[in-house]
Amino acid sequence: MSVLEIIIALPLLAALAVGLGAPARAASLGATFINLFLVLGAAVQYQGKSGLAFVHSRPILDNPSLSFAVGADGVSLILALLTALVMLAAIWQIEDRPPIFYIASLLIGGGALGAFLTTDVFFIYAFHELALIPTFLMIALHGRAEPAQRKAVAWKATIYLGVGSLVLLAGLVWLVLEFSGGSKLTFDLTALRNQARSAPLPDARQAQIFFVLLLGFGSLVSLFPFHSWAAPAYATAPTPVAMLHSGVLKKFGLYGLLRIALPMLPQGAHVEWVQNALLLMLLGNILVMGLVTIHSSRLDDTLANSSVMHMGYIFLGLAAGTELALKGAVILMFAHGISIALLFGLCGRMRNQLGTLEYNKLGGLATHAPSFTVLFAFGAFASIGLPGLTNFAGEVMIFLGNFTDFKTTGLTSLQWTVILALWGVVMSAVYMLRAYRSIFHGSPATGLFMIDPALSQRVPFILLATTLLVTGCCPWLLLNLMKSAL
Repeated sequence: MSVLEIIIALPLLAALAVGLGAPARAASLGATFINLFLVLGAAVQYQGKSGLAFVHSRPILDNPSLSFAVGADGVSLILALLTALVMLAAIWQIEDRPPIFYIASLLIGGGALGAFLTTDVFFIYAFHELALIPTFLMIALHGRAEPAQRKAVAWKATIYLGVGSLVLLAGLVWLVLEFSGGSKLTFDLTALRNQARSAPLPDARQAQIFFVLLLGFGSLVSLFPFHSWAAPAYATAPTPVAMLHSGVLKKFGLYGLLRIALPMLPQGAHVEWVQNALLLMLLGNILVMGLVTIHSSRLDDTLANSSVMHMGYIFLGLAAGTELALKGAVILMFAHGISIALLFGLCGRMRNQLGTLEYNKLGGLATHAPSFTVLFAFGAFASIGLPGLTNFAGEVMIFLGNFTDFKTTGLTSLQWTVILALWGVVMSAVYMLRAYRSIFHGSPATGLFMIDPALSQRVPFILLATTLLVTGCCPWLLLNLMKSAL
């Protein structure tokens, strides 16, 4: 087996082992630790290379041409590293819970790794669907709400994401039919992209297919106005599921646009009506959801809505299409995944200890939980975009990448969108600083007392916070992986 096949298989095999009665915590943590070291090793080995590496293919069907094929470039490895880090942190949080929590977390993480590291369109789609199933089930069965409410939230997410997946499937089938060439269909992404480069479609046809893919992938990323499932799902989901879905699985739609839609339909993305539609939708994410987040009265709602909001910045990088903006989008995908997983993990621990997340019932926690306060500050300030943390590097690259063709004769619609989107940075500071002040400063809430987690419980949070600091101060660690990936 190739190293990428091992990386994909380990969490899936660990989930099977737990289901068959193996010690849940030992098997799950063992698999995720090994996976993290394998992904780090692959990333180090990839330094200085270009194109796909670690390529391996296992033919399944001849016509249509279908293979279980794996391969990774810098973008794939960055997202695989994100998955490995968040999966380890999420599984570490599971204590005194049934084995189903470990199984679901491993399946979500394994499905995400499969989607990021396979190079066959069929398996890219299939692995994502595999990861969605345990997400729905865990919200419905173990969500943090009354049974009727959590089932309603699970059904809403299922309907939105199910319809989005069907739209995406239609767009992928259309793409395969257009670019397979000859009489034999192929799902091999490399072959499809080569065909798209050698025989591009007319701009109008590209625009039509790209828009279908945008709707499909976008609904999976909570692109406005197909976003209303996301915030309730994250706020209701068990902590490890919220960490994995908001931090990792949500990036699949962005990865699909970056890896499938944009390279194969480069002109379609910039046809005027498609570009304008995308700009309006991402402004909805940033401005509308920013205002919604400001009015949130609970920490879990604030984090859930802010996660939807920040997707708008990544879509802004994809809309620009310049190398600088696209690399910034990838860095922000990584940064957002780490920071939101950190915040949701801390939020879950706070809810377990205090029994409430309402701002008007909290206050003064910094007095008796200083370590928790510092860790929360890393996630909160990263979300705001504080210099020195990874989110800042990604956002700056996206904003500057939209002005690489700046002309003194006037601003383009894309550049006006950036100017409006900058207000989202202000709103991020407002709602996140308010949350930090309400929870950790001021007068201590009556009857509430929070104990700092033990060092062993802080390890995953320290790992995520350190990652934000290291890659924020040294973004070249990620950029070196993308020298020729975009």
